[in-house]
Amino acid sequence: MEFRPVERAPEAFQQSLTAEEIEAVCRRAFGDDAVPVSVAEMGTGMYNNVYRVALAGRDRPVILRAAPAEERQFRSELHLMRNEHASVPWLAPIAHLTPQVIAADWTGQVIGRDWMIQTYLDGVPAPEHLGSYPRSTWPTFFRQMGAITRAVHDVQGPHFGPVAGPGFATWSEAVIASLEDIAEDLDGVGLDSADVRKIAAVAGHDRAALDEVTEPRLLTGDLWTVNALLDRDADVPTISGVLDFDRCHFGAPEADWTIRMATAKDDERTAFWESYGPLDRSEAAVWRSRIYEARHLGAIRLERHRLGKADAVRESYGAMADLLAELS
Repeated sequence: MEFRPVERAPEAFQQSLTAEEIEAVCRRAFGDDAVPVSVAEMGTGMYNNVYRVALAGRDRPVILRAAPAEERQFRSELHLMRNEHASVPWLAPIAHLTPQVIAADWTGQVIGRDWMIQTYLDGVPAPEHLGSYPRSTWPTFFRQMGAITRAVHDVQGPHFGPVAGPGFATWSEAVIASLEDIAEDLDGVGLDSADVRKIAAVAGHDRAALDEVTEPRLLTGDLWTVNALLDRDADVPTISGVLDFDRCHFGAPEADWTIRMATAKDDERTAFWESYGPLDRSEAAVWRSRIYEARHLGAIRLERHRLGKADAVRESYGAMADLLAELS
């Protein structure tokens, strides 16, 4: 077997599988006669280990994703792969753009980690290919992103919170629980969590504004350019696939990462709103958006710490202080 893993430091968060582990996974998924002939680790993801696997007798490769060992997962990121698996039926409106699950295993019997095998999607990652088009065509891409996000947000769920649970009866409970989990994770890695706890207290004090949101809508959790594939031969940027829905949850559409990124700059991405539709700009909605931004900043702080980006961790405290000033 030709095996090309990503070389990582021993202390890195992501730890590659061995060739023997990948062979064992393939036998579990496809039977004892399954023979992987080439395996290439794809280094674009920052959480799961992702491999493109070519198997003898199969015309197309498959994608193997291996979650971090459970003891390495943050409380606020626990069992993300299981959450994505639970999200598949809810993502039916965009199923033609997402990979199909071939096999999944939460038993820990094969490699001691959750893993999932999915179909391989053709396409080029948008960050690599979008720049090859004239900038005048970029609004086409963001208009498609708006339509995809609208299709997801139109799905109503049974509870607030992660698709796989825990589920909450009210939006305020889900938001506060998420902030408290992030604070616990920050404490666990030796970072100051006081500002996140203050945000949680503000959210608790004014929970009525959060509970104006009464319909749990499906949120992508992480969808933006980095998780989109483009048709390599199209004349204009054309989304051919979307990936990585492990952070899917039910809540207020304005809380979605996709909405945060769509509002981040006044550039070509403004075309997003042509297909998505307008946002709620009421006073309560603006207040809620600051709570959502604080939640994003807390999660970003954890991710930056995991990636060893100390300067970015420090910067998050200033941004959070500005939010607290706006909320006070």
